[in-house]
Amino acid sequence: MEHVHPLHRPFPWRLAVLAACAVVFLTLLTLVGMRIVRDHQAAARPLAGPGRSSRGQVVALRPRSRVSVLVLNGNGTSGVAGSTASRLLGRGYASATATNAANDGYATSLVLYRPGWAGEADRLAKDVGIKVVAALDGRLPAGSARAQLVLILGAN
Repeated sequence: MEHVHPLHRPFPWRLAVLAACAVVFLTLLTLVGMRIVRDHQAAARPLAGPGRSSRGQVVALRPRSRVSVLVLNGNGTSGVAGSTASRLLGRGYASATATNAANDGYATSLVLYRPGWAGEADRLAKDVGIKVVAALDGRLPAGSARAQLVLILGAN
């Protein structure tokens, strides 16, 4: 019985293990806290990378000569889609096909784009003076099989 230690005093190795666990726990807690802060800061500022400027703005990756546009007349004014398509071809777009939209009651003009073509859509909107740019929602207008961008001309 000479190897029995009193219960009120812990073994020295138990203290070392307890101290090591505390250090590991505090280190993990610090790392998790730093990760949360970093993720929050990253979410607060847009990332630069392919297709984005240093300010986080989407930029065009392809020249106009590789971009096809479907121009839809959504306001009912005769010839507006054709004249806009001609102007786009003059600016160097690969193709600009003009036709009527299924609905001629669009109040606002807009540019729609396929996934991966946001920069080119922004450039097209600037080229024609349109403020509304949005992703295609999966329902493609008739005649848009080859076009990456769809320009719908509304009343303004």
